[in-house]
Amino acid sequence: MERILDFWYAYSATLAFGLVNSLFALSMYSVLSAGILSFTTVVFAAVGGFTAAQMMGTFGLPFWLAVIIAGVFGGLASAIIAAIFLKLETHWMALASLALILISRVVVLNTPSLTGGVMGMVVPVRASVLELAILLAIVSLVFFRLHKSWYGLAIRAVREDAAAASTMGVSSRQIQMIAFLISGVVGGLAGAALATTLQYISADTFYLGVAFTMIASTVLGGSFFWFGPIVGAFVFTALPTITQAILPEIQDIAKGVVLLVIMIYLPRGLIDPRARGLRKAARQRQQAAQVEFDIAHKQPRTTAGQAHD
Repeated sequence: MERILDFWYAYSATLAFGLVNSLFALSMYSVLSAGILSFTTVVFAAVGGFTAAQMMGTFGLPFWLAVIIAGVFGGLASAIIAAIFLKLETHWMALASLALILISRVVVLNTPSLTGGVMGMVVPVRASVLELAILLAIVSLVFFRLHKSWYGLAIRAVREDAAAASTMGVSSRQIQMIAFLISGVVGGLAGAALATTLQYISADTFYLGVAFTMIASTVLGGSFFWFGPIVGAFVFTALPTITQAILPEIQDIAKGVVLLVIMIYLPRGLIDPRARGLRKAARQRQQAAQVEFDIAHKQPRTTAGQAHD
Protein backbone atom coordinates (compact mmCIF):
# COMPACT_ATOMS: atom_id res chain seq x y z
CA MET A 1 0.00 0.00 0.00
CA GLU A 2 2.87 2.33 0.82
CA ARG A 3 4.40 1.81 -2.62
CA ILE A 4 1.10 2.63 -4.29
CA LEU A 5 0.82 5.84 -2.29
CA ASP A 6 4.42 6.76 -3.06
CA PHE A 7 3.81 6.13 -6.75
CA TRP A 8 0.66 8.27 -6.64
CA TYR A 9 2.40 11.16 -4.90
CA ALA A 10 5.28 10.98 -7.35
CA TYR A 11 3.26 10.82 -10.57
CA SER A 12 -0.16 12.35 -9.79
CA ALA A 13 1.04 15.73 -11.08
CA THR A 14 2.17 14.11 -14.35
CA LEU A 15 -1.24 12.48 -14.71
CA ALA A 16 -3.01 15.78 -14.03
CA PHE A 17 -0.96 17.62 -16.67
CA GLY A 18 -1.52 14.75 -19.08
CA LEU A 19 -5.27 15.24 -18.69
CA VAL A 20 -4.97 19.01 -19.17
CA ASN A 21 -2.69 18.65 -22.21
CA SER A 22 -5.19 16.19 -23.69
CA LEU A 23 -7.82 18.94 -23.68
CA PHE A 24 -5.40 21.32 -25.41
CA ALA A 25 -4.57 18.65 -27.99
CA LEU A 26 -8.25 17.94 -28.69
CA SER A 27 -8.87 21.64 -29.22
CA MET A 28 -5.98 21.71 -31.70
CA TYR A 29 -7.24 18.51 -33.35
CA SER A 30 -10.66 20.09 -33.92
CA VAL A 31 -9.30 22.68 -36.37
CA LEU A 32 -6.52 20.47 -37.73
CA SER A 33 -9.07 17.80 -38.68
CA ALA A 34 -10.75 20.41 -40.90
CA GLY A 35 -7.49 21.07 -42.74
CA ILE A 36 -6.72 24.26 -40.78
CA LEU A 37 -3.38 24.94 -39.15
CA SER A 38 -4.15 27.46 -36.42
CA PHE A 39 -2.69 28.05 -32.96
CA THR A 40 -5.67 30.09 -31.73
CA THR A 41 -6.34 27.45 -29.07
CA VAL A 42 -3.81 29.32 -26.91
CA VAL A 43 -5.98 32.45 -27.12
CA PHE A 44 -9.16 30.49 -26.38
CA ALA A 45 -7.43 28.91 -23.39
CA ALA A 46 -6.33 32.33 -22.11
CA VAL A 47 -9.91 33.57 -22.34
CA GLY A 48 -11.19 30.48 -20.54
CA GLY A 49 -8.43 30.46 -17.93
CA PHE A 50 -8.82 34.09 -16.85
CA THR A 51 -12.62 33.82 -17.02
CA ALA A 52 -12.59 30.78 -14.70
CA ALA A 53 -10.13 32.52 -12.36
CA GLN A 54 -12.43 35.55 -12.13
CA MET A 55 -15.52 33.42 -11.64
CA MET A 56 -13.96 31.44 -8.79
CA GLY A 57 -11.84 34.21 -7.24
CA THR A 58 -14.15 37.22 -7.50
CA PHE A 59 -17.61 35.66 -7.54
CA GLY A 60 -16.87 32.48 -5.58
CA LEU A 61 -18.44 30.13 -8.12
CA PRO A 62 -17.79 26.37 -7.81
CA PHE A 63 -15.40 24.57 -10.14
CA TRP A 64 -17.90 23.04 -12.55
CA LEU A 65 -19.96 26.19 -13.04
CA ALA A 66 -16.81 28.25 -13.62
CA VAL A 67 -15.54 25.68 -16.13
CA ILE A 68 -18.82 25.78 -18.09
CA ILE A 69 -18.72 29.59 -18.25
CA ALA A 70 -15.07 29.40 -19.37
CA GLY A 71 -16.08 27.06 -22.21
CA VAL A 72 -18.87 29.44 -23.28
CA PHE A 73 -16.51 32.43 -23.35
CA GLY A 74 -13.95 30.38 -25.29
CA GLY A 75 -16.65 29.54 -27.83
CA LEU A 76 -17.66 33.20 -28.17
CA ALA A 77 -14.03 34.19 -28.74
CA SER A 78 -13.68 31.49 -31.40
CA ALA A 79 -16.79 32.72 -33.23
CA ILE A 80 -15.30 36.22 -33.51
CA ILE A 81 -11.86 35.00 -34.53
CA ALA A 82 -13.20 32.43 -37.02
CA ALA A 83 -15.23 35.10 -38.84
CA ILE A 84 -11.95 36.89 -39.57
CA PHE A 85 -9.46 34.05 -39.91
CA LEU A 86 -11.48 31.89 -42.29
CA LYS A 87 -10.93 34.52 -44.96
CA LEU A 88 -7.20 33.71 -44.90
CA GLU A 89 -5.27 30.91 -46.60
CA THR A 90 -3.91 28.14 -44.36
CA HIS A 91 -0.31 29.38 -44.14
CA TRP A 92 -1.41 32.96 -43.53
CA MET A 93 -3.84 31.72 -40.91
CA ALA A 94 -1.03 29.96 -39.05
CA LEU A 95 1.06 33.16 -39.03
CA ALA A 96 -1.95 35.25 -38.02
CA SER A 97 -2.71 32.90 -35.13
CA LEU A 98 0.86 33.22 -33.84
CA ALA A 99 0.57 37.00 -34.11
CA LEU A 100 -2.71 36.82 -32.19
CA ILE A 101 -0.95 34.96 -29.36
CA LEU A 102 1.57 37.81 -29.10
CA ILE A 103 -1.24 40.37 -29.14
CA SER A 104 -3.19 38.50 -26.46
CA ARG A 105 -0.12 38.51 -24.20
CA VAL A 106 0.12 42.30 -24.49
CA VAL A 107 -3.61 42.59 -23.71
CA VAL A 108 -3.21 40.40 -20.63
CA LEU A 109 -0.30 42.49 -19.37
CA ASN A 110 -2.23 45.74 -19.83
CA THR A 111 -5.59 44.77 -18.31
CA PRO A 112 -4.74 44.26 -14.62
CA SER A 113 -8.36 44.57 -13.51
CA LEU A 114 -9.26 41.46 -15.52
CA THR A 115 -6.04 39.44 -15.59
CA GLY A 116 -3.86 40.77 -12.78
CA GLY A 117 -1.47 42.31 -15.30
CA VAL A 118 2.20 41.57 -14.72
CA MET A 119 1.39 40.09 -11.30
CA GLY A 120 -0.96 37.44 -12.67
CA MET A 121 -3.85 35.90 -10.77
CA VAL A 122 -4.07 33.37 -7.97
CA VAL A 123 -6.76 30.74 -8.53
CA PRO A 124 -8.34 29.78 -5.19
CA VAL A 125 -9.68 26.40 -6.37
CA ARG A 126 -7.58 23.37 -7.22
CA ALA A 127 -9.04 20.74 -9.53
CA SER A 128 -8.54 17.14 -8.49
CA VAL A 129 -7.32 14.46 -10.86
CA LEU A 130 -10.78 12.89 -10.73
CA GLU A 131 -12.46 16.16 -11.78
CA LEU A 132 -10.00 16.58 -14.66
CA ALA A 133 -10.58 12.95 -15.72
CA ILE A 134 -14.35 13.46 -15.71
CA LEU A 135 -13.97 16.64 -17.78
CA LEU A 136 -11.77 14.85 -20.33
CA ALA A 137 -14.17 11.89 -20.43
CA ILE A 138 -17.10 14.20 -21.25
CA VAL A 139 -15.15 15.98 -24.00
CA SER A 140 -13.93 12.64 -25.39
CA LEU A 141 -17.50 11.33 -25.53
CA VAL A 142 -18.52 14.38 -27.56
CA PHE A 143 -15.65 13.80 -30.04
CA PHE A 144 -16.56 10.11 -30.23
CA ARG A 145 -20.15 10.94 -31.15
CA LEU A 146 -19.07 13.64 -33.60
CA HIS A 147 -16.71 11.22 -35.35
CA LYS A 148 -19.61 8.89 -36.15
CA SER A 149 -22.04 11.67 -37.10
CA TRP A 150 -22.65 13.49 -40.40
CA TYR A 151 -20.23 16.14 -39.19
CA GLY A 152 -17.48 13.56 -38.86
CA LEU A 153 -18.01 12.38 -42.43
CA ALA A 154 -18.19 15.94 -43.72
CA ILE A 155 -15.05 17.14 -41.95
CA ARG A 156 -13.04 14.17 -43.24
CA ALA A 157 -14.25 14.95 -46.76
CA VAL A 158 -13.27 18.62 -46.37
CA ARG A 159 -9.84 17.69 -45.06
CA GLU A 160 -9.11 15.28 -47.90
CA ASP A 161 -10.38 17.53 -50.69
CA ALA A 162 -12.45 20.65 -50.02
CA ALA A 163 -13.27 21.11 -53.73
CA ALA A 164 -14.55 17.55 -54.09
CA ALA A 165 -16.54 17.90 -50.85
CA SER A 166 -18.24 21.04 -52.16
CA THR A 167 -19.40 19.18 -55.29
CA MET A 168 -21.22 16.76 -52.95
CA GLY A 169 -23.03 19.62 -51.24
CA VAL A 170 -20.70 20.00 -48.25
CA SER A 171 -19.97 23.62 -47.34
CA SER A 172 -16.30 23.71 -46.34
CA ARG A 173 -16.66 27.15 -44.74
CA GLN A 174 -19.57 25.99 -42.59
CA ILE A 175 -17.69 22.87 -41.50
CA GLN A 176 -14.58 24.90 -40.68
CA MET A 177 -16.68 27.39 -38.69
CA ILE A 178 -18.10 24.52 -36.62
CA ALA A 179 -14.56 23.18 -36.13
CA PHE A 180 -13.45 26.58 -34.84
CA LEU A 181 -16.41 26.78 -32.43
CA ILE A 182 -15.65 23.32 -31.03
CA SER A 183 -11.99 24.27 -30.72
CA GLY A 184 -12.96 27.44 -28.85
CA VAL A 185 -15.19 25.68 -26.35
CA VAL A 186 -12.67 22.91 -25.68
CA GLY A 187 -9.85 25.46 -25.55
CA GLY A 188 -11.77 27.46 -22.95
CA LEU A 189 -12.25 24.29 -20.90
CA ALA A 190 -8.53 23.51 -21.24
CA GLY A 191 -7.61 26.99 -20.02
CA ALA A 192 -9.86 26.61 -16.98
CA ALA A 193 -8.40 23.16 -16.28
CA LEU A 194 -4.84 24.50 -16.50
CA ALA A 195 -5.69 27.46 -14.24
CA THR A 196 -7.15 25.22 -11.55
CA THR A 197 -4.23 22.80 -11.84
CA LEU A 198 -1.51 25.43 -11.52
CA GLN A 199 -3.59 27.65 -9.16
CA TYR A 200 -1.78 30.63 -10.64
CA ILE A 201 -1.91 32.09 -14.14
CA SER A 202 -0.20 35.00 -15.86
CA ALA A 203 0.65 36.26 -19.34
CA ASP A 204 3.39 33.62 -19.60
CA THR A 205 1.00 30.75 -18.81
CA PHE A 206 -0.76 30.97 -22.17
CA TYR A 207 2.10 31.60 -24.53
CA LEU A 208 4.13 29.91 -27.27
CA GLY A 209 5.15 26.97 -25.05
CA VAL A 210 1.51 25.87 -24.92
CA ALA A 211 1.29 26.11 -28.71
CA PHE A 212 4.29 23.81 -29.08
CA THR A 213 2.88 21.33 -26.56
CA MET A 214 -0.50 21.02 -28.25
CA ILE A 215 0.81 20.70 -31.83
CA ALA A 216 3.44 18.17 -30.73
CA SER A 217 0.85 16.13 -28.83
CA THR A 218 -1.58 16.14 -31.75
CA VAL A 219 0.98 15.18 -34.40
CA LEU A 220 2.65 12.63 -32.13
CA GLY A 221 -0.59 10.86 -31.22
CA GLY A 222 -2.15 11.17 -34.67
CA SER A 223 -4.24 13.94 -36.16
CA PHE A 224 -6.51 11.62 -38.14
CA PHE A 225 -8.52 10.22 -35.23
CA TRP A 226 -9.83 11.93 -32.09
CA PHE A 227 -8.18 9.44 -29.69
CA GLY A 228 -4.72 10.11 -31.13
CA PRO A 229 -4.24 13.56 -29.52
CA ILE A 230 -5.09 12.12 -26.09
CA VAL A 231 -2.47 9.39 -26.45
CA GLY A 232 0.03 11.92 -27.82
CA ALA A 233 -0.60 14.30 -24.92
CA PHE A 234 0.05 11.61 -22.31
CA VAL A 235 3.18 10.39 -24.12
CA PHE A 236 4.50 13.92 -24.52
CA THR A 237 3.76 14.72 -20.86
CA ALA A 238 5.31 11.52 -19.55
CA LEU A 239 8.46 11.65 -21.69
CA PRO A 240 10.30 14.22 -19.52
CA THR A 241 9.51 12.24 -16.36
CA ILE A 242 10.65 8.95 -17.90
CA THR A 243 13.82 10.34 -19.44
CA GLN A 244 14.70 12.13 -16.21
CA ALA A 245 14.41 8.86 -14.30
CA ILE A 246 16.43 6.83 -16.83
CA LEU A 247 18.82 9.34 -18.43
CA PRO A 248 18.83 12.49 -16.27
CA GLU A 249 22.01 13.87 -17.86
CA ILE A 250 20.67 13.83 -21.42
CA GLN A 251 16.92 13.90 -20.84
CA ASP A 252 16.26 16.67 -23.40
CA ILE A 253 18.29 14.85 -26.06
CA ALA A 254 16.58 11.54 -25.26
CA LYS A 255 13.14 13.15 -25.46
CA GLY A 256 13.99 14.72 -28.82
CA VAL A 257 15.33 11.43 -30.20
CA VAL A 258 12.19 9.54 -29.14
CA LEU A 259 9.96 12.16 -30.77
CA LEU A 260 12.00 12.06 -33.99
CA VAL A 261 11.91 8.25 -34.17
CA ILE A 262 8.14 8.19 -33.72
CA MET A 263 7.53 10.91 -36.30
CA ILE A 264 9.89 9.34 -38.88
CA TYR A 265 8.58 5.79 -38.61
CA LEU A 266 4.98 6.69 -37.73
CA PRO A 267 4.31 9.82 -39.82
CA ARG A 268 0.56 9.59 -39.23
CA GLY A 269 1.01 9.30 -35.46
CA LEU A 270 0.69 6.56 -32.89
CA ILE A 271 -3.05 6.11 -33.46
CA ASP A 272 -4.06 5.67 -37.09
CA PRO A 273 -7.22 3.63 -37.81
CA ARG A 274 -6.75 4.16 -41.55
CA ALA A 275 -3.37 2.41 -41.44
CA ARG A 276 -4.95 -0.57 -39.68
CA GLY A 277 -7.66 -0.65 -42.34
CA LEU A 278 -5.09 -0.53 -45.14
CA ARG A 279 -3.09 -3.34 -43.54
CA LYS A 280 -6.26 -5.41 -43.16
CA ALA A 281 -7.22 -4.80 -46.80
CA ALA A 282 -3.70 -5.75 -47.90
CA ARG A 283 -3.90 -9.02 -45.93
CA GLN A 284 -7.29 -9.78 -47.48
CA ARG A 285 -5.92 -9.13 -50.99
CA GLN A 286 -2.93 -11.34 -50.23
CA GLN A 287 -5.18 -14.14 -48.98
CA ALA A 288 -7.43 -13.82 -52.04
CA ALA A 289 -4.39 -13.94 -54.33
CA GLN A 290 -3.13 -17.01 -52.49
CA VAL A 291 -6.48 -18.76 -52.91
CA GLU A 292 -6.50 -17.95 -56.63
CA PHE A 293 -2.93 -19.21 -56.93
CA ASP A 294 -3.81 -22.49 -55.19
CA ILE A 295 -6.89 -23.02 -57.38
CA ALA A 296 -4.91 -22.28 -60.55
CA HIS A 297 -2.21 -24.82 -59.63
CA LYS A 298 -4.61 -27.54 -58.49
CA GLN A 299 -6.87 -27.36 -61.55
CA PRO A 300 -4.40 -28.86 -64.12
CA ARG A 301 -3.66 -31.81 -61.86
CA THR A 302 -7.39 -32.50 -61.43
CA THR A 303 -8.01 -32.30 -65.20
CA ALA A 304 -5.09 -34.61 -65.97
CA GLY A 305 -6.32 -37.12 -63.41
CA GLN A 306 -9.80 -37.17 -64.98
CA ALA A 307 -8.32 -37.74 -68.49
CA HIS A 308 -6.26 -40.69 -67.22
CA ASP A 309 -9.32 -42.30 -65.71
